[in-house]
Amino acid sequence: MITVPTSGPGRRALRRQTRRAALACLVALALSAGVAVAALASGRYATPLPELWPALTGGGSPGLRFVLFELRLPRIGTALVVGAALGAAGALFQSASRNPLGSPDIVGFTVGAATGALVVLLVLRDDRLTPAVGAVLGGAAVAGAALLLGGTGQRLILVGIGLSALLTSVNAYLLTRAEVTDAQNAAVWLVGSLNGSGHHLPLLLGALAVLLPPAVLVARGLRLVENGGDKALSLGVPVRRQRLTATALAVALTAVGVAGAGPVGFVALAAPHLARRLTRVAAPLVTTSAALGAALLLAADQLAQRLVPGQQLPVGAVTGVLGGGYLALVLAWTWRGRSW
Repeated sequence: MITVPTSGPGRRALRRQTRRAALACLVALALSAGVAVAALASGRYATPLPELWPALTGGGSPGLRFVLFELRLPRIGTALVVGAALGAAGALFQSASRNPLGSPDIVGFTVGAATGALVVLLVLRDDRLTPAVGAVLGGAAVAGAALLLGGTGQRLILVGIGLSALLTSVNAYLLTRAEVTDAQNAAVWLVGSLNGSGHHLPLLLGALAVLLPPAVLVARGLRLVENGGDKALSLGVPVRRQRLTATALAVALTAVGVAGAGPVGFVALAAPHLARRLTRVAAPLVTTSAALGAALLLAADQLAQRLVPGQQLPVGAVTGVLGGGYLALVLAWTWRGRSW
């Protein structure tokens, strides 16, 4: 049985943390909404804000409705869903592994997803299968193997690193054996891109709606686990099962992100860090991380579309550059003894 303080300083501190977390979540949601409105109104065919709402409710010209409903809204929706899934997955990964740099990479999901996509693109070449299907199956298989062999904690990280190293060699071999055109197409997908996305948005949204509530519930138990396994056990928390459940949910959420946009980096790492900075709460903040992840990916996609005039960069290229700089900043702060 899990107990919480009912009075005194502990209860007041818990209330303050809850208020800060709720406020940060509202700020993150408002930020996501603001970026989405800006994305709808801007672009090659800019739409003045007074004309935006009538067009969304059935008015406006047919050309404007086509741009909004066929081009912009599906892409924006996919970016929000994928970003939210990756942000929530990162929060669970970092808490379950007790590693502030935790991400889907620690269980080999990203490299496994790349292997699955390459097998579909370069080996099977079956029109009935898409790279997203291969990526989800490959990533889930590798993550499942890592969980079975490594369990949780440091052993899981070591097993994930070993599997990632093995599959990286396999991926390099597949690319070197492929035709030049096929290898180029595969390389673009492996970077992570929202170009042509939106066809499976209802399915992605449904999967996120199913996975997010249990992720929030599991995060409550992880808050006690982070304070120490022995203490959590004394409060009736099944530590091992809690971490395994959190990792499994994180893998499923990452699968949603990979299915929508490919293996996009940075978001799962940065969103939970930013959530903790906003709230000053060490506990896993799944909803806040999801909202920040959605805003981050959508903002990165808008930057990718405008960074080079006349050319759209894959969003994964932008998040990769941002992620490298952010990781260096986190490591520098950690080295100086400051907490993220």
